[in-house]
Amino acid sequence: MLAIYATTLFVSAFLMFLVQPMFGKMVLPLLGGSPAVWNTVVVFCQGSLLLGYLYAHVSARRLSIRPRALIQCLLVLLPLIVLPIKIPSGWSPPTAHNPGPWLLLVLLISVGPPFFVVSTISPMMQEWFARTRHRKAEDPYFLYAASNGGSMLGLLAYPLLVEPYFPLADQSWIWAAGYGLLIVLILACAVTVLKFPRAGPTDSHPAPSRELTPANSEPLTTGRRLRWVLWAFAPSSLMLSVTTYLSTNIAPVPLLWVIPLAVYLLTLILVFTRKRLIPHRIMVRAFPILVLPLVMVIILHSIQPVWLLVLLHLIAFFVIAMVCHGAIANDRPAPAHLTEFYLLVSLGGVMGGGFNALLAPLLFPTLVEYPLVVVLSAIFMAWAVRGEVSQLRWADMLLPAGLGILAAGMVLGTRVLQFGTGLSSVAIAFGLPLVLCYSLAGRPLRFGLGLGALLLVHGLLPGGEGRALLTERSFFGVHRVLLDPEGSYHILLHGRTLHGQQSLEASRRCEPLSYYHRTGPLGQLFAAFSSEDADWRVAAVGLGSGSIASYTKPGQQWTFYEIDPTVVRIASDPRYFTYLRDCGPGIEFVLGDARLSLAAESSRQFDLLVLDAYNSDSVPIHLITREALELYMDRVPGDGLLMFHISSQYLDLAPVLGNLGQDAGLVCLVQNDAVVSALEMALGKRPSTWVVMARTRAHLGKLAEDPRWQPLEGSPHDRVWTDSYSSIFSVLYWH
Repeated sequence: MLAIYATTLFVSAFLMFLVQPMFGKMVLPLLGGSPAVWNTVVVFCQGSLLLGYLYAHVSARRLSIRPRALIQCLLVLLPLIVLPIKIPSGWSPPTAHNPGPWLLLVLLISVGPPFFVVSTISPMMQEWFARTRHRKAEDPYFLYAASNGGSMLGLLAYPLLVEPYFPLADQSWIWAAGYGLLIVLILACAVTVLKFPRAGPTDSHPAPSRELTPANSEPLTTGRRLRWVLWAFAPSSLMLSVTTYLSTNIAPVPLLWVIPLAVYLLTLILVFTRKRLIPHRIMVRAFPILVLPLVMVIILHSIQPVWLLVLLHLIAFFVIAMVCHGAIANDRPAPAHLTEFYLLVSLGGVMGGGFNALLAPLLFPTLVEYPLVVVLSAIFMAWAVRGEVSQLRWADMLLPAGLGILAAGMVLGTRVLQFGTGLSSVAIAFGLPLVLCYSLAGRPLRFGLGLGALLLVHGLLPGGEGRALLTERSFFGVHRVLLDPEGSYHILLHGRTLHGQQSLEASRRCEPLSYYHRTGPLGQLFAAFSSEDADWRVAAVGLGSGSIASYTKPGQQWTFYEIDPTVVRIASDPRYFTYLRDCGPGIEFVLGDARLSLAAESSRQFDLLVLDAYNSDSVPIHLITREALELYMDRVPGDGLLMFHISSQYLDLAPVLGNLGQDAGLVCLVQNDAVVSALEMALGKRPSTWVVMARTRAHLGKLAEDPRWQPLEGSPHDRVWTDSYSSIFSVLYWH
């Protein structure tokens, strides 16, 4: 009996977390690979989970076990009408406004029915098990670990076992087959609960055990219910905060979207097992030790070394989630309240995810939610450790305020005395206050408020990158326009990635800078064909600040493909950038995903197609596959050229393009323009890497004889990337 229930929970959770990355891969090409896609998918699944838990709770309260078992057996059959899972034919996202609502609607239609049914399984099967005669039925919470084990395995199985070997259509059928197995298991569970019911009430709780803390028999008060919600809110919000922070500020690698969720599930597994591997008190003590360096890293905006910072963020998140989830597990009620318990925990998870994915982009221009929830998690811990929130003292407010005043004084002192420069001055200013903050760790409320005071002081300081002229957040990320510290340039940043800059000198307004400098690879291409490009038709994927428009000439036709309306608005605003107004009047813009737009415009052809979408905060993999390259070559017939900008600190995409070019029979050249002098840097040039492709060597013109351009061959050890296969591991380097 135990094996049947554990397997049912395992399979249902496996399917639940396998479908999330699977559907994310289906929909990502339509939305440019933005991390917000993953966050929206996660929030939708959390909301569906909440509805499933609500159904399980209401049915347990209103119906006896026999009609409930019958209804559940019928309910699991309904999703068969929408399987296998797929995106509705002909659906495409809006191009002029936030695609978030569209994505939620697609999720509701495509994934909603089966996901809702699967989400009912965990609380319902545990409640059913509590009604059987099994000797462990009096405390069924340990089955939650089996459920989360299935969740974690499903999440990790997708990138390791499913995605590399099965096309998306086959993945959908595999998921449908797994759902068929789940139907059989549900029927088996229904038989056991009806045939072997336990005599007596189901609200008792077991004797104290050294393996799993016994269920808390205290009455269910409003305060206790609120604690469950808040303790569930913090890890859920932090999971998405860490995801967005890592993929935006440290490494724009989609792999990192899965890891925080895997850590989140691991903490649930560990705290709900019958034998705790890590005592809760150890995690409570580790909490301030990990949070303080995390806050320092956030204050310093550190991005190097990548591997160490990723580990720090993930380990700190693990400890915080272990503290919050451990508090939930320790405070779980008797089985009679099991469904309500899971419902409230799920509610907290939905609130945390919704706060990050839906509210935070509207409330905050930058990723403020991450440090904010770190502070809140410390405050929430006060309920778990001492209950000190109900014993508020003046010192709980005065000491954190004193820390903030000290930090502000230290900041002013380092600036007046010019004690250190850049990051070193920030480290000096906040070092002592953070050390003193640790002395408050014995009282979590004071500790959390102290962290909040320090982060508030830091938030009021101007950034070292320059004065912010504009900060705007969209579905696709955070965009900032800065005036550099010397007052010479306007700079466009997407997250922490440079997306273009422009000189403020009137004589240099139409001079392409950063990666697009005239002495760089792109400038060399236009110089090599200067006598032949008078009537060229040029298309560019990715707008940025509009720097590439500097190469326009009278008689040419230029088209920019850009997925984010915010970028078009910023690049077209002469208060920030004037490339489009002064250098390329008459340029056409096409909003939406470039691949979809190019596919829809079957009659359009170009002499040059510039792919400038691979140095972004989230590389859109669907723009660098065999199918994508075939589309590009259809749009640049004859002697047309493809130019790929692949500058990246984290991904070496040259081998991928080499394989694609060799697979398509194209000639490929690459140039890593990495050596940029101090004078060139001062004049606005930045290192960059570019790849050019053509059908024959003759079509490359003078570039074919330029020693700065080297042949790019395919790698026999790597597979060609397709819409169904891509491997970040093969191109990732950490430094």
